[in-house]
Amino acid sequence: MSIDLSQFFEVFFEESFEGLDAMEAELLNLVPGEEDLETINTIFRAAHSIKGGSGTFGFSAVADFTHVLETLLDQIREGSRDLTAEHVNLLLKSVDCLRALLRTLQAEQQPDLTEADELRIKFEEILGMRAASKETEQAQEAVSESSFNTYQIDFKPHHHLFKTGNEPLYMISELAELGELETQSFQDDVPDITNLAPEDCFLSWRFFLTTDKEQSCIEEIFEWVEDDADITITLCGGLFGDEEITAAETVAEETAPAQEAEPAEVKPTTDSKKPAPVKATTANAESTSIRVGIDKVDSLINMVGELVITQAMLSQLGEQEITETTIASLQEGLAQLAHNTRDLQENVMRIRMLPISFVFSRFPRLVRDISQKLDKQVELKLLGEQTELDKTVMEKLSDPMVHLVRNSLDHGLETVDKRVAAGKNPVGTVTLNAFHQGGNIVIEIMDDGQGLNTSKIREKAIKNGLISETDELSDNEINELIFLPGFSTADQVSDLSGRGVGMDVVRRNIEALSGSVEVASAPGVGSTFTIRLPLTLAILDGQLVRIAEHTYIIPLISIIESLQIDISKVSRVGKDLDVLRLRDEYIPILRLYNIFNHQGAIETLDKTLLVVVESDNQKVGLLVDDLLSQQQVVIKSLEANYQKVDGVSGATILGDGRVSLIVDISGLIKLSGLRKPGSQELIIESKANLEAS
Repeated sequence: MSIDLSQFFEVFFEESFEGLDAMEAELLNLVPGEEDLETINTIFRAAHSIKGGSGTFGFSAVADFTHVLETLLDQIREGSRDLTAEHVNLLLKSVDCLRALLRTLQAEQQPDLTEADELRIKFEEILGMRAASKETEQAQEAVSESSFNTYQIDFKPHHHLFKTGNEPLYMISELAELGELETQSFQDDVPDITNLAPEDCFLSWRFFLTTDKEQSCIEEIFEWVEDDADITITLCGGLFGDEEITAAETVAEETAPAQEAEPAEVKPTTDSKKPAPVKATTANAESTSIRVGIDKVDSLINMVGELVITQAMLSQLGEQEITETTIASLQEGLAQLAHNTRDLQENVMRIRMLPISFVFSRFPRLVRDISQKLDKQVELKLLGEQTELDKTVMEKLSDPMVHLVRNSLDHGLETVDKRVAAGKNPVGTVTLNAFHQGGNIVIEIMDDGQGLNTSKIREKAIKNGLISETDELSDNEINELIFLPGFSTADQVSDLSGRGVGMDVVRRNIEALSGSVEVASAPGVGSTFTIRLPLTLAILDGQLVRIAEHTYIIPLISIIESLQIDISKVSRVGKDLDVLRLRDEYIPILRLYNIFNHQGAIETLDKTLLVVVESDNQKVGLLVDDLLSQQQVVIKSLEANYQKVDGVSGATILGDGRVSLIVDISGLIKLSGLRKPGSQELIIESKANLEAS
């Protein structure tokens, strides 16, 4: 019976990546001389599982590399070798290397083993597996070439072996890679066809293996099934130079006729470096599956049960004669259906929600590596790790957060000498905090460093022509300049920062998630970057508005207030820009009927409504004919179904079957020609002119 193992590849990759994450997290907790045995065992078990799984699925490059680092871990946990900082660094590099190898195999590509080979050499040098001199190495090669042993291996699986997911064929293949293998199979225990259970194993084997490997190498192959089989390994004899000890042949000749077995030779694999064909479907970094807690599944099943009951009630009402009583019951049933549907929707959305610890978990390693490189002492604090976020949002959030954390480490935190001179703790602190606020998730990246150099930012902005020397900007508006394309205050370019690329990309990526990012800073105290994101990208709470005969949806998250316009507080700036003075602020008024080219809309300001919205710290007013209802809508991508439309982030289908467009506030501001904070000369000039009048 042949089993297609490719169907299990994706599970293997996911479990291996989880194992690598666990290894990395535990390695970061290791302190040489103070290591905990359980921590070492956790790291060892993760490496051991990856090695065993990769060997089973034919990924020999991964199995071979993992074997050597597993050996080092085994010696450390047994106490025969002390853990050093060099070991920790090397093991962390190995985690990165294994992650890269697995991702390459997952993408059905041939892995580059250059880094793996370099790391393997370092491990072998530590383990004493490589000679310190050329003479010793040659002597070892001579011994290796001339010394062989022959082992008799009796392997009798228990009947339930197949049910544990083990396949003897792969063990035989691994044995064949160790040397010359002769195989005998015994069928004495195989029952007749009427009593044969195809899911049970009734075969047993005897192997004669001639190899220069240690017996421990053979034992490793069977360690996965040692509790599910009877295994005996006996040293029979060896080969020394041209003199051959033929104990294996003699035993084979005596036992083969008695057992009526048919010897079958299993040839070793000729190219152990070439991975087995991979049929995994994913070639990108985003995971294609999600693990869901059983409580969420149980809740979902209960909601479906309630929905079925309601549907049965409505079906029964539909078969009855229409009366006032049945109409009342029908209305009650429809209300119950709406309630059940909303509950079902919320429970389905919960399935996609994951704790943000999946993102936070990558930063201890990042902070450790960068702080060592910058020669800074840094403590990382993680708060709100169990705050849940939609999986699709989370996968796209990682890169912007990495850049912000790197920015805090490089620009924000001072060196030890500077912190001590300023009377600060020599150990700087970077804090990641996540919490829910309304329908959003808020993520803060905080540091207790030197803060943003506002005067330097202003000087650089003037030099680059972003603002003029006469512009009056608040400190917050000046700090917002760091999000402009190509802006950087770094004195020199490094591989961490200073190339003028990054913060604008951070803002653009977060805006693509319908979110926003802002910065607050205090000199000598530190900086805080705040990211606000919707909990999910699939469902949107929206305000329906009417413009002429068209219905649009404005995200509730962007709306500050809705009001009737007091015409006495409206002023004209330039040729066609109206601004409303609202509590000492000047709000530009955008006429949506002009932007979207609609005819028949109300154009008189005092007969319309103004919806004040905010994006990227800039407020604008959207002129609409009427406010309709508020409701949750399912977002459909325009780009996937039609093409990108400026000022529109997506579409949805209303209850009457009509398609309604979802307004993109940030896109509208750009489309209207208004500038963002920090480079908004038009608004600055308008404020000055209005205040003067």
